[in-house]
Amino acid sequence: MTRLPLSVVAVMTAASMAVADCPPVTVDDPMGVPQGKYAQQYELSEFETLANCKLSFSENPEIAALNSRIRGNRELPPLSERLPEEPLVMAPYHSIGKYGGTFNGMSNATEAGTHDFVTLRHVNLVRLADDLVTIVPNIAKDYEWNDDFTQLTFFLRKGHRWSDGAPFTADDVKFWYDNLALDSKVIPNPTDYTLVAGERMTVDVIDPQTVRFNLPAPKPGLLVHFATSWAQGFQPKHFLGRYHPDINPDADKLAQEAGFENGLAVIKAYWGNTDWTDSPSALLSAPDRVANLPADVVPTLESHIYISDTVEGRHLVANPYFHIVDTAGNQLPYINEQDETYIPNTEVRILRLINGEADYKQQGVTLPNAPLLLENQEAGGYQIDLAPSPFLVAVGFNVTSDDLEKRKVFGDLRFRQAMSIAIDRDEINETAYFGLGEPSQYTGISPLPDFIDQKWKSHYVEYDPDRAAALLDEVGMVDTDGDGFRDLPNGDTFVLNLQFSSQEMPAQVIELISLNWSEVGVNTTIKEIATDEYRSAQSAGLLDVVVWVKGRMLLGHLGTNDYWVPPFADYFNLRVGLKWAEWIQTDGASGVEPPDYVYELIKDIDTFQSVAIGSEEFEAAANRLVENMVSNMLFIGTVFAPGPIYHRNALKNFKTFSVAGSPAANYPWRANQWYLDEGN
Repeated sequence: MTRLPLSVVAVMTAASMAVADCPPVTVDDPMGVPQGKYAQQYELSEFETLANCKLSFSENPEIAALNSRIRGNRELPPLSERLPEEPLVMAPYHSIGKYGGTFNGMSNATEAGTHDFVTLRHVNLVRLADDLVTIVPNIAKDYEWNDDFTQLTFFLRKGHRWSDGAPFTADDVKFWYDNLALDSKVIPNPTDYTLVAGERMTVDVIDPQTVRFNLPAPKPGLLVHFATSWAQGFQPKHFLGRYHPDINPDADKLAQEAGFENGLAVIKAYWGNTDWTDSPSALLSAPDRVANLPADVVPTLESHIYISDTVEGRHLVANPYFHIVDTAGNQLPYINEQDETYIPNTEVRILRLINGEADYKQQGVTLPNAPLLLENQEAGGYQIDLAPSPFLVAVGFNVTSDDLEKRKVFGDLRFRQAMSIAIDRDEINETAYFGLGEPSQYTGISPLPDFIDQKWKSHYVEYDPDRAAALLDEVGMVDTDGDGFRDLPNGDTFVLNLQFSSQEMPAQVIELISLNWSEVGVNTTIKEIATDEYRSAQSAGLLDVVVWVKGRMLLGHLGTNDYWVPPFADYFNLRVGLKWAEWIQTDGASGVEPPDYVYELIKDIDTFQSVAIGSEEFEAAANRLVENMVSNMLFIGTVFAPGPIYHRNALKNFKTFSVAGSPAANYPWRANQWYLDEGN
């Protein structure tokens, strides 16, 4: 037998190692492969270098059949033409998954209780890592700030494609900003996160894979916005651009041929007229309108895409062009389909969870539900975890009420102080939260960082009905007609109608608040209404008192100012001061002029977002924000309590969450690597 020279053997050995299969690295078992630039994920070349291997790719065997259900998609090309040239390589938490199955989700109704379902597929340019602090690439391959945080550059993936196979490039980022988010014909008033201290940015396309945001002033939190927001920093120019008159001179003609008034009407039908992008196209529920359009929904970069939407629920299938693979080269997601069923009745939802009829649920499952769920978890084949939450039930008063007598009372700080100390938070904690919670004032930032004075958590929190009564007397609210309840200072009858939705909070909390207020002479009635009805009434200024969960981690305030600027939240959350917002938005042409402290809040949030994170100026601004918000008591907090997190045992690669309630629109716990295994 002829022996090869040792030098030749060495070359052949090195060559065979270079093309060896890659180790199926997981977070639990890195198999000797060093961590890359970012934990739990790698760029392809980085992984192959660190693992000394060549990654080969595999696809879901059912992906062609799933693709055929996406109207408008062409027949699938090979996987090599669907993945980016350098896909994102994810290490699964526990094991390489297997393809197949349908993920079953459960919500109250369209845009009611859907938060934790839609986050499972959502993506943005970057995302939060598990530590809820580090920002890591997602859609973008990487990012780079200049020294003074006035230029943010994103590097995209060559060969990345939309769910219909069209190329995704830097032009799609610029199109989103210039022609949608900052186009008043599409969105009448730009959202705060698209601006820097009220001024617009510019977006430059450097090349197809490089896009740069130029900021008029420093805003380090812009990157945080892209890691935590629903609003994705890209939209498909090839698809929506054909209907935009600034891009296509034949846009209106094309739209009219499809039965729409003009091109902008098509854009609004597909995409809406806000930057809220986590809901499917309205056209899905109006199939007669979509017949002459190229697809049912806008192409996506997310893990799954909508194919149906009815009054009973929504259904999605896997995106055949998704940009992530696991460390064995399998294109994600593992789960074929996602199904969302609408169940408006809380008791029915809990019963279905007990029966194991959902794979995961967090939103709308509150601590009072936990004992029953825990009691049945073994028989039902699921697990309940409890995790701390940054949210607490809070109430606010309509300080810009159309009723001028009520406006005077609600705008009196003494009234708000009285209503806070009239609440027995210890009783709420024991009754609704089994003593597991922590009574607290609403502080704007939660949990409150160590560098902020902790005294604000206990500001006007101590239960003191006698002092509350004395403060109400000072306001001039006394019983003038002898019915046992306080009237308005002018003698008019005063009834506080407390309407609420139990989507996010235990009804027991609202009942106890109502009882406490009645005990100090404020005639309070309660009524549970549907979530959409509540939101509509709140945003129309029709409610005297508003109640919802409220809270946000420190990082979340870096990219958006909505918690500090009237009306202090978006449509979906707890908001007050609607006419203050109108005054600010119209430069005083209409609405109600806010008090000075509101302008101080606006100034301080601009400072907070523009200075170096962690600097003395940053911490000073944060302290001023909290002091101003809490001392003026626009919102009154109750109790921070842990929240239950439900998942079926068959759902694998599920990591126990460190917080209840998503701190971001796209979960850091990576639902695209979850898989279903009914045999275990």
